[in-house]
Amino acid sequence: MLYLGVDLGTSSMKVLLVDSSGKVLGSTSQSYPLMMPQPGWSEQDPEQWWSALCVCVPKLLEGVDASQVAGLSVGGQMHGLVALDENDQVIRPAILWNDGRTSTQTDAINNDFGMQKLLELTGNLAFAGFTAPKLLWMRENEPELFAKIRRIMLPKDYIVYRLTGVHCCDYSDASGMLLLDVANRCWSKPLMDYCGVKEEQLGKLFESYENVGTVKPEMSELLGIPATAVVAAGAGDNAAAAVGTGTVGEGSCNISIGTSGTIFIPSKEFKVPSEGNLHAFAHSDGTYHLMGCILAAASAYTWWRRDILKGTSDNEEQQDITLEKLGNNHVYYLPYLMGERSPHNDPFARGAFAGMSLDTTRSDMTQAVMEGVAFAIRDSVEIVRSLGIDINASNLCGGGAKSPIWRQIFANVLKMELTVPDSEEGAGYGAAILAMVAAGEYANVLEACAAMPSGGTKYTPDPEIMARYDERYAQFKAIYPALKPIFPKM
Repeated sequence: MLYLGVDLGTSSMKVLLVDSSGKVLGSTSQSYPLMMPQPGWSEQDPEQWWSALCVCVPKLLEGVDASQVAGLSVGGQMHGLVALDENDQVIRPAILWNDGRTSTQTDAINNDFGMQKLLELTGNLAFAGFTAPKLLWMRENEPELFAKIRRIMLPKDYIVYRLTGVHCCDYSDASGMLLLDVANRCWSKPLMDYCGVKEEQLGKLFESYENVGTVKPEMSELLGIPATAVVAAGAGDNAAAAVGTGTVGEGSCNISIGTSGTIFIPSKEFKVPSEGNLHAFAHSDGTYHLMGCILAAASAYTWWRRDILKGTSDNEEQQDITLEKLGNNHVYYLPYLMGERSPHNDPFARGAFAGMSLDTTRSDMTQAVMEGVAFAIRDSVEIVRSLGIDINASNLCGGGAKSPIWRQIFANVLKMELTVPDSEEGAGYGAAILAMVAAGEYANVLEACAAMPSGGTKYTPDPEIMARYDERYAQFKAIYPALKPIFPKM
């Protein structure tokens, strides 16, 4: 049988066609714009996501026996607020995960509940990108629109709703709303009451691999897939990508250098860091995970190469960054272009270069950008290690992981062996695996992941380079505290 895996990203949608053995038979993608109506704001029109799906799926199925499509699922960008009225019309553009307008509402939630109480209720502190602060912002700034809300959705759930007519959400994605009692896997009444929403406005909760329904007849005709195709609840993009790299079960780890950057650590038990500086979420395999997230990873590099340096290729830009230069750069970079989440929880933070002199080269600054992203991920790695969790190895995925020198930088900065999968298809591949389980192809996610192709290239840290980066990291850590009081004034 065949399965469709949808990766609903921030800049584009990618759809994969995968057979039951995990072989990718084809893929296609469609980009869409990001709207930034004010500095620090980030929005998209959900209709563009749907239009992208309507382009990608028929194109992908050209020349394929579409009757063999047994299921599909979506891995999607997390935290975005999609609000529908009583006529199922989108009320306003979706407010996305990297939107920083809700600093006032975020502070209010954290202060009103208090850190420990909020951790008890949801397992997480309020962050500016989460969905609950967005609802508060909308209630305070757009009360007429807020009053029209009948359904509250996350981005991928909007696609599932259009496909099936079922208003649902999976536990992994719901974990990032600050409306879910993650430990007990149910909506949190205190947080719903605080935000002024009712449970009937929120979707029915499912495990990511559960079958929520089949494709509606009109959608079957529109997309060219059988009306019998089952739709899995799907997952947040990081949880879906973790499934795609086999990061399930105790002792595994996945680091992603995508638009954002994450470190993802599965756990059978629900663990909440006492300081709330990591996320404690449900995993799409039915267990839990800890996650650290930085808001600009590969996107920080893309901004530098494309928007500032104006269009050189990655190979041209990185050719002068050799192993001998790793750990010897005198330039530092904070990659906080959209504020920062883990561990600072600071929507006012911004990007900054430091340490430049008259002999600083273009290559030095490019290297500083790549190192700054690795240092920012190490902040979360250090917190995980302080919890007594031993991380000596990890998968490495995402667009940034395509760069050989960036892989070496990460291995040495993080002081761990990294494996880059031979074939890495991101959240869409994990979504396809979830669809296989929903359709009964495999009994559970662990069994499905074990049956998928595996293998990859390993990158081992060098002791001398690691030592140099330890010194550089200590200096990197001092830059943000020095600039923190200035950022809000900017």
